[in-house]
Amino acid sequence: MNDGAKGGNWTVDPVTVEVIGNAISSIAEEMGETLIRASYSTNIKERRDCSTVLFDAQGRTLYQAEHIPIHLGSLMGVVEAILERFPADQIREGDVFIGNDAYTGGGTHLPDIVLASPIYHEGALAGWATNLAHHADFVDRGHDHIYQEGLRIPPIRLQRAGELQQDVLDLILLNCQVPRERLNDLRAQLAANRFGIQRFQALCARYGTDFLNRVFDELLDYAERRMRAGIAEIPDGTYEFEDSFDADELDEALNFRLRLTVRGDEMDLNFIDIPPQVRAGLNLVETALLATAYYAVKTVVDPSAPPNAGLFRPITVSAPYGSILNSAPPGAVNGRTNTCQRVVDLVHGALAQAVPERLVAACNGAVTSATFTGTNPRTGEFYVYLETLGGGFGARASKDGLDGVQVHVTNTSNLPVEGLEPEYPLIVERYELVRDSGGPGQWRGGMGIRRQIRAIDHQCRMFIYGTREESAPWGLFGGLEGGRYRLERDPGVAPLVSGVGELAPGQSVAVVTPGAGGYGPPERRDQALVRRDLAEDRISPETARRAYGIEYGEESDVAAKAGR
Repeated sequence: MNDGAKGGNWTVDPVTVEVIGNAISSIAEEMGETLIRASYSTNIKERRDCSTVLFDAQGRTLYQAEHIPIHLGSLMGVVEAILERFPADQIREGDVFIGNDAYTGGGTHLPDIVLASPIYHEGALAGWATNLAHHADFVDRGHDHIYQEGLRIPPIRLQRAGELQQDVLDLILLNCQVPRERLNDLRAQLAANRFGIQRFQALCARYGTDFLNRVFDELLDYAERRMRAGIAEIPDGTYEFEDSFDADELDEALNFRLRLTVRGDEMDLNFIDIPPQVRAGLNLVETALLATAYYAVKTVVDPSAPPNAGLFRPITVSAPYGSILNSAPPGAVNGRTNTCQRVVDLVHGALAQAVPERLVAACNGAVTSATFTGTNPRTGEFYVYLETLGGGFGARASKDGLDGVQVHVTNTSNLPVEGLEPEYPLIVERYELVRDSGGPGQWRGGMGIRRQIRAIDHQCRMFIYGTREESAPWGLFGGLEGGRYRLERDPGVAPLVSGVGELAPGQSVAVVTPGAGGYGPPERRDQALVRRDLAEDRISPETARRAYGIEYGEESDVAAKAGR
């Protein structure tokens, strides 16, 4: 067999490109599993709120593991940011760079801490192993501007030539509220990068870096060809869509508008009439907007195209600088994912006019987050419990939507009750799907979630942020809207102010997430499916009558009892 490291005569043919492409994807996925298995906090080890990406020496994305799409925004600019600050001749094998800042470090919000490690082979830079983990730590903060949101870290060395920079680590941990978690999660991130470096170096030893770089070019070109071919199948034209964006931190809903143009094998996304950035943690930096837009287009154009930098090439994205979708410093960005979800709704709403068979009705359109903090009476230590709750997935052209799932730019898991209650002084009293939250239609939208949490033997602060309270997830082609976001408070629990409130010992709050829109006119739904929905308590008798024209009479009652 030829040995690329020793001058072997490898050929860039489709089979070899596929083999190496699969090796790169395998390395990135295994890095992700290493990070999750080695991590300490529930947000990473249970909820999998992390991502891993491999870059080539130039900082081009080779593969993003299938974790959290929005994290591409926190990673896609990090290598460029490092190379701008540190000349290549000052970077050494064994260096590890750390950063999180949305304006100087390629990040999108401060809890997402990135570690980037250069990969060397035979003394030359061959690539970068990077990972990101959401550190659920910066709580009880203001969000008028980014200086209130936590410690800003530009790309700096956490490790220099293999030696940990203890003073840098001490500075970071001093600014964290749960430093033990942060230390152990950072160690897991270091371990994940070490794994990626070793596997990547083994690939270099077999094929040689010169040959690998030729293959990397082909991998990116292949992704570009796939995207261009997919765009070319969409009818040329300009498609406009607008939607409303409400959030707990806003005094009034904002209106977003997109003009999407398809010309041959290229697509332009122009976000127009976008409101100015706000004094709330809802602003997007440019990389967050790009990551969201690329995701939204890819899911429609070619969901299986390789997730590398080549797929970006036929797509242009623009939004006014200084707007909520392209903020200028020092705009706050902590809750940017709720805004990102509305960007996806805009892109999908526009494309539904061109290729309706490929689109689903609006999903829940939110990243409903609930954070509870206080002093754990069992340990005497401060705790931070963070949860982002799923909701409904939009109905499709031939199927009902999925219930209680994360959608679009987020892909975390809901924290199991068995993982929550042993860790925190909280009780989950209700965890259920919400009846009537799936939008009626020929195909019913997915259902939202109700999660009720009670404080045990202590007073805690809560920070709950959502969207789709004033506007509902829309249906498609006659399908009706899905259920909306809301909070249900015990008597005596004061209303939250801008998403912030308190629970006294024994008090509870329930978070109800949005459902999703239906697809097609409700009157076309198979009556047997309506009766099944009744039997499974997915819809009420009132919805069966009002939306589907079926009375909850004797026949339905028999079916309901049989279903139970």
